[in-house]
Amino acid sequence: MPTYRDEAVILRTQQLGEADRIVTMLTKSRGKVRAVAKGVRRTASKFGSRLEPFMVADVLLYEGRSLDTVTQAESLGSYGPDIVQDYQRYTTANVMVETAERLTDSEASPQQYILLVGALRSLSRGEHPPTLTLNSYLLRALSLAGWAPSLAECAKCSVVGPHTNFVVQLGGSVCTACAPTGSVHIRPETADLLDALLVGDWLRAESYEQRLWGQADGLVSAYTQWHLERNLRSMEHIARA
Repeated sequence: MPTYRDEAVILRTQQLGEADRIVTMLTKSRGKVRAVAKGVRRTASKFGSRLEPFMVADVLLYEGRSLDTVTQAESLGSYGPDIVQDYQRYTTANVMVETAERLTDSEASPQQYILLVGALRSLSRGEHPPTLTLNSYLLRALSLAGWAPSLAECAKCSVVGPHTNFVVQLGGSVCTACAPTGSVHIRPETADLLDALLVGDWLRAESYEQRLWGQADGLVSAYTQWHLERNLRSMEHIARA
């Protein structure tokens, strides 16, 4: 059977038999891949710890009919240990990998791969508050998928803002004339915070007080789950700002 090598971030695992594991990973060149890692649950396994969630590895696989098989794994980023030791980081990382799994398929998605690896690395190092790290990742991942929220102009008529209404179903900020009854009213600072998170302007994002994070957090959560067309199970465990 043909073999191939790729970089991969581990999204999730499940037990198979007494010693094996099915690993779902996002690879840099092939998109989402499901593969069997044989014997990795044995204490003598040489690479079992490299195939845990949130780890990044250089993997060698050979193709199978339904599942590929991992034959080798070399660590590229050991982010899992630092993430799982902190509950907020752990729940945040779970939302990230679940989102990545929903957004990707078996086609190459190098930008999504690079974004996820960077977010997990930043999260593991505690570079930014987990809430902001998550919301920035979600906005940017959706943007790569073609669902960037409209923040500077009306999502319906394109009139330049800033606007004080946000409608998830319409694609973001909307002007007063286009805002349907019951639209969420947002502060200008919240819209600017969302924009900072979308473009990765951490200096601007972290300049806002934590009391503003809550509304932004709720909007990003609703916007993400609307476009994924189903709730993220891992989102239920997130501690809100």
